[in-house]
Amino acid sequence: MAMMTCSRIFLCYSTPRSQFPTVISSPSHFLTPKKATYKSTKHITLNANGGNSRFMARVSSSSAAEFPTNIGDMLSDVTIFTASGQPVLFKDLWDQNEGVAVVAFLRHFGCFCCWELASALKEAKPKFDSAGVKLIAVGVGTPDRARILAERVPFPMDSLYADPERKAYDVLGLYYGLGRTFFNPASAKVFSRLDKVKKAMENYTIKATPDDTSSVLQQGGMFVFKGKQLLYARKDEGTGDHAPLDDIFDVCCKTPVA
Repeated sequence: MAMMTCSRIFLCYSTPRSQFPTVISSPSHFLTPKKATYKSTKHITLNANGGNSRFMARVSSSSAAEFPTNIGDMLSDVTIFTASGQPVLFKDLWDQNEGVAVVAFLRHFGCFCCWELASALKEAKPKFDSAGVKLIAVGVGTPDRARILAERVPFPMDSLYADPERKAYDVLGLYYGLGRTFFNPASAKVFSRLDKVKKAMENYTIKATPDDTSSVLQQGGMFVFKGKQLLYARKDEGTGDHAPLDDIFDVCCKTPVA
């Protein structure tokens, strides 16, 4: 992830904790991204560094309306992998009739903003479990990279899945590209969570990053399903632009659980 301040870019991509954050002058070593489409957003203002800096952040609207009504069926036969390396169909991750599931799509396993999100998901998991909601995290990378995150955050391996070819991400149309990763104003929101990011990075390692460097340009999102029905959808506008888990829990609480 990256924040633009003046002419410098603060990079949150596969950077060791001792170098947090690293400053680079150009992201030219990354592959050419796919074309990204920007949708209408609202704006918020964030204060960082004790109020000395202000950032305008675009926040995506949360709506399932932009997705096809059969999006659950479209995802059903997508094959991803458990963290232990076993292939699994998306439809087998939760009860496709009445089960309620929250599916959090991480960017990639070497993104330390995603380590922060994984840490938050782990802390929230008992609350979701008690409500009868299955909490699932999917990340870009191979199962061995997923295990690194699971072991070091730590995060429960039975709730973590790998999508090395970004198949589910493509079906959902999650954002991808250089602009989204490094220059989107929504990424500025991470400045309000730096303490949490640093804490989540205590056992961070760059080794969790996918070998396919184009994967680092993928953005994530958060989705709530009841069976195959999509109840809530939010695409991350930029790196670190995660959905508030309290909002996600509220959506689940309004949904009768079988």
